[in-house]
Amino acid sequence: MRTIVVLGASADPAKYGNRCVRMYASAGWRVLPVNPKGGTIEGLPVLRSLDEVDEHVDRLSLYLPPARGVDALPDIARVKPDEVFVNPGAESPELSARAAELGVPVREACALVALSLEA
Repeated sequence: MRTIVVLGASADPAKYGNRCVRMYASAGWRVLPVNPKGGTIEGLPVLRSLDEVDEHVDRLSLYLPPARGVDALPDIARVKPDEVFVNPGAESPELSARAAELGVPVREACALVALSLEA
């Protein structure tokens, strides 16, 4: 089973950070939602930070504003995901440059579209 971390997961069903959790879970992925509020999202326990991730991550989907995404990059680098999708609205030149410095394999693309193309 492939694993995805949804960084910026949301309990609001209208937000893409929630849609990502639902779509990947429906597609059979192990989904690790991350949000500092904790709790549950779509019935899944929410990790409060990337420090709680202790397994191989195939994909990380980023749903944070660009400045917060830049701040999260060192933690993302420690998790060592195979690939990071920087979703529309989360991208910035600074984020791309910092990711390259840290060796974080980013793709500026929508993780939901990627999943639908893999089906």
